[in-house]
Amino acid sequence: MAKYAKVDKETCIACGACGDAAPDIFEYDDDGVAMVVYGGDENRGVTPIDASLEAELQDAADSCPSGSILVSDAPFA
Repeated sequence: MAKYAKVDKETCIACGACGDAAPDIFEYDDDGVAMVVYGGDENRGVTPIDASLEAELQDAADSCPSGSILVSDAPFA
């Protein structure tokens, strides 16, 4: 089953853990806050994450100290 992800930019503390764990999924905006960029998602949470990246996605979510990485089995919007 496909996974979808987005970052709660209000709670992200810009620590960089998600980018280290899953650089193909996460990048940072001009303020250093994380966002999902995989597949051009632009942090909307509507692009299915390829199954080959699901372990990295889970590692990123598990390593986020603020719990800002949201993962779902359905698109967010």
